[in-house]
Parts: sequence; C-alpha cells; structure tokens
Amino acid sequence: MSDDAVTRPRILIAATPTPNGDLHVGHLAGPYLVGDIYARYLRAAGTPVTWTTITDDSQTYVVASAARKGTSPARLAAGATAAIERTLRGVAIELTSGTEQLLPPVDARYREAVTEFVTALHAAGRLRERTVRLPYAERSGQHLYDGLLTGGCPACGAGSNGGACEDCGTPNNYDELRDPRCTLDPQEPVSIREERILVLPMEEYRAELEAHFAEVTPRWRPHPKQLIEQLLSRPLPDIPVTVPGRWGVPAPFAPTAGQIVYPWVEAMAASMYATWWANGQDPALPYDHHWRAEQGAELVFLHGFDNTYHWGLLDLVLLLAHGDRYIRPSANVVNEFYELEHAKFSTSRNHLIRGTELIEEGVPRDVLRFYLALTLPERARTNFTRAGLALLTDRQLIAPWRELGDALDAALAGHDGAPLPVSAAAQARVAALAADLRGSFEPGAFSVARAAARLAEHLAELREQAAAGTEPGDLLAGLRALLAWSAPILVDTAEAARAAGIDLALTAGPVSDKIAPFRLPRLPVGPTGAVVTPIEASVKAKASVESPVEEKDDRS
Repeated sequence: MSDDAVTRPRILIAATPTPNGDLHVGHLAGPYLVGDIYARYLRAAGTPVTWTTITDDSQTYVVASAARKGTSPARLAAGATAAIERTLRGVAIELTSGTEQLLPPVDARYREAVTEFVTALHAAGRLRERTVRLPYAERSGQHLYDGLLTGGCPACGAGSNGGACEDCGTPNNYDELRDPRCTLDPQEPVSIREERILVLPMEEYRAELEAHFAEVTPRWRPHPKQLIEQLLSRPLPDIPVTVPGRWGVPAPFAPTAGQIVYPWVEAMAASMYATWWANGQDPALPYDHHWRAEQGAELVFLHGFDNTYHWGLLDLVLLLAHGDRYIRPSANVVNEFYELEHAKFSTSRNHLIRGTELIEEGVPRDVLRFYLALTLPERARTNFTRAGLALLTDRQLIAPWRELGDALDAALAGHDGAPLPVSAAAQARVAALAADLRGSFEPGAFSVARAAARLAEHLAELREQAAAGTEPGDLLAGLRALLAWSAPILVDTAEAARAAGIDLALTAGPVSDKIAPFRLPRLPVGPTGAVVTPIEASVKAKASVESPVEEKDDRS
C-alpha cells in the first residue's frame, strides 16, 4: 500500500486456506473479508487489482484430518475446497477469476510451478544440505512435523503443533517442541531420527531482511511488528525446503530422493500460480509473470498473527533468495484472533459458527459483513456473539437506515425529479468524509473496522440532518457518499443502488453543486427473527466437512 499513482496494479493475497474443513466466522473476519473489502475499494477507485488465494492442499493438517475421518487426503481436500468456495460465495467474497470457479485448481500446472520455483533456488546454489533431527512415530513409521506433531512451545510453553506456535507466533522446527507426540495417536512411541534434507539458510539474508523491514514495518500493526523484531534479534532459523513426507509435491533433487517439498515453502509459488490463474491462465505466460519485478505490481499479504513468521518472514526470504526477480510485499495486513462468546473458535469442540450457517438462518449478508467489518480483530482479540450481531446491527445500521429512507421519501414527496442544489457546506462535508475514509485504506492507518465505524457515524449524522429538516439536495449528497463508500461492505445494497442508476464512483474531484433525486435502496433484512437470533448454549457445526484438528482452526 504505497503512495504511488492509483494506476499501479496491486496483487492482494489472502493466507492460503487449508482444505481440512470449511471456513467459520473466525476465518472470515480476517484476511478474506478484509481483502474483499479492500479489493472492492481499489476497483471503485480505479486501481487494477488481482485479489486471490488458493487452497493449501499439501499441509499435514489435511493428512491428520483425513486419517481421523477415515478418508483419503485427496478426497477430504476436494470436499473441503468445495465447501470453502461455497462459503466464500455465500458471504460475497469476490476473488478475481475469469471463470465460474473462485479458487484455482491444485493441478499439474500448480505442481509444475512449485517444482520450477524450488528448482531455480537449487540451480542458483541457494540451498544447503543439512542433517537434522526429526521426531518419528515408531508404529506408523512416519516422520512428524507441522500438523502431525504436537507438544509444548519452546518459547512460551503453550500447546503447539510443529512449525510455529499459534499463541506466541514463534517458529519451532525439527526436534524443538517439548514432549513431542504424534497428533493422531498421542500414545504412540516417538523417537528422534537424523535425516539429510535441503534447507534455505535464513540468516544469509539478514541484511536484506533488516533493510526491508526498516522500510515496511512502520506500516505494520504493533503486535506482528513486535514479533518480527524479536525474531530478527536472534539467530534466524534455516527453512526446511525438503522433508521426508508422504503427501505433497515430490522434491526434484537427487540428494533428497523420495522427499517432498516442505508444505510451507509452496506458498509463494502457489500465490504466483493463483495470480496467473486469476488473470486468464494464458499458456504463453510463465506462472510467475505477474510477480516479476519489471511488471511493477504492488504486493499485499493478508493473514493472521499466528502466520506472521510464515507470511511475514519465511515467504519473504523465499522471494529474496531469487535475487531481484520478484516484487516484495509492501505491506502485511495482520489480524488477531476473533473469538466466539469469549473463547477460541474450535471445530473439535463444536464451538463455531460458519458464515453460511448464518446466511442459511436468514441473516442478510450485508448485515453480516457490516458486523464483521465493525468488530473484526485488527489490533487485539475481539468477540463474536449472536446477541451482538442482532443488537449492534439494529442500532447502528438497520434502524437508522430505515428511518433515513422514510425521511428521504417524505422530503421528496411530490418532487418533479429536477436536479436539486447542493450547498457548499454539504459539499465540504462529503469531501471531508471521502478524505477520512480514503485514509482508512492508506499505509499506516489501514483499518476496515475504522472505515465501518466512520460509515456508521455518517449514517447517524444523516439521520439527524433529516430529522432537522436539511435541504433535500444536501441530504442526497450525503446519501450518495454513504452508498458509494459503503459499497465494498454492503454489496447487495450497492447492487440495488447501481440498478437504480445511482453513481457509486469514488472520485477524488470536487462534489457537484447539483444532484439528481433518488430513493435510498432499502437495506436487505431477513425474515422476522432472522437477525435477532438468541444466544445458544452450544453451537452445532452443520457443515458436512469439518476438521478435528483444533490447533489449525484459525490459521488464516
């Protein structure tokens, strides 16, 4: 998110969802909704944008979930991917796609991209052979890492999977977890075995990392910025590039024959492939075309705090290791955990609500998107409650919107449809609102929650103006601004406004001194009782595909 001209193309990448289950509200109130709102804003402002992600099929969490459910990883991944796509559509997450399919396929072309990406690193002499100590499940005969491994975080002591601690964000590779156990069978004997693998030494890129973060972390939020500073204050770990595993992309290197590419290493090649796929899958273009430095795109990552090490540091090193070939992220938009009734969302404990579940109950998706935007966890953990969804949206959105629409109808009763004058004061108010909201999408102050709150304030101000008898032209100018700036959040209302011929362009020019009359589109509201949903003692998981691996529930 730089200060360059708005015509510079932007690539927005959401953390790749693991297809071991559907997305719940905790996932949605993070990179997926934020990225969608930001992408819609950019499009409205005239900035070319690719907004995409791809499922993370090679993750061991898919293997662990499939084993628990008595199915194959491939079958689980296919079913979960379909469920994820339905959920994204259900809440109007509009990824860039030239087809009916939202998520790119994890196919042969994808695997070719991953292979090309790591082969280039090997050919350039960036990889090193290392002998490492890996936990090994004696009865099942498999090496344990990431979702197959559980134990105590060596940094904070919390329960953690392998790879990185969800609580403190600190990486833990190889044999670093305390009391390592097999996720699938905690009673299975675990030994430590030495294995020869290929790694990318992160420490070799320290100078470039420090220079990069000195430039970009002033735009980061405090918590992830603090973690990056902590990681840089100590020796940096090696990145495993190959591991002895059974599920994933085969590693194309003779020294590590029979191993796979470490799943977390796939993310950058996966994101490049997803960008290529989203832009038309031109077979004449290489998978990494849009990420080449000469293309001049601006790159933004969106992810959760628990992925700060991977998406903030590990992935950056993978890009740096390719020299000057690729663009680098100008910003990482990092969210904290979104809780349900003041406890972590958990599939294994049936403590969750899926976005599609609320839609199926009759909650209009504009109402849901507004509530999530207003309460999403940008700098600290926040909390979802059904009572909060009902009461807050009624007070700050539904009731004032209805009253404002009624007041506008009364003000325009009998009007002949001729353009109405807009006072200089009203023009100034609209310009100030635009400047304020535009600032919510700029470096350092990026905040969807602040934008949603400011729109709620503007709605309340317009209701007061209507009650005070404000001139219809001035009221209409404020309303048009409300509709235009809320369009990235209230997608169905915006569609109704466009169908009615209301201009929703976000222009930087002066506000006109005349405006054609229009009626305020009514906010979609579900049937009686659909929004005001009673708090339930326990929330049932309705999706047919779900993950029993609790530790991976909120990795997004």
